[in-house]
Amino acid sequence: MPEDISVMRAAAEAGIAIPKLCANDMVKSFGSYRLCLIEVEGKRGTPSSCTLPASSGMVVHTQTDRLKKLRRGVMELYISDHPLDCLTCAANGDCELQDMAGVVDLRDVRYGYDRENHVKAEASDGADNFRWMAKDESNPYFTYDPSKCIVCSR
Repeated sequence: MPEDISVMRAAAEAGIAIPKLCANDMVKSFGSYRLCLIEVEGKRGTPSSCTLPASSGMVVHTQTDRLKKLRRGVMELYISDHPLDCLTCAANGDCELQDMAGVVDLRDVRYGYDRENHVKAEASDGADNFRWMAKDESNPYFTYDPSKCIVCSR
């Protein structure tokens, strides 16, 4: 096994898929999204597979009932902080967030859908009302919509 390879990478090379949102080859993994949780025999907790180095003899579980429940809860939090305009979104059908919600079998969100999310900014008049942060459409190749951002550094 190559040195300095993560459990996620080792699993992928062995044909084992672990749900993920932020991990890719262009960004250094930092493990904050918690969707790629795994269980390792002999270790406590549920480490992120994207940051845990693989080692010879390591016994890893990627699909237990406990992991499925934890992943569904993590995804539920992301979806509760995300606009639910999937049917009119340009990424509909080609959306990693949608895909992972399906993978973890998320069907319902307990926290509401009122968009009380991280991109709500105080109105300039200082009143108790709020405005949504504006889309940045200055780049000819993509639009950045902060309401759809899950802060993954990508």
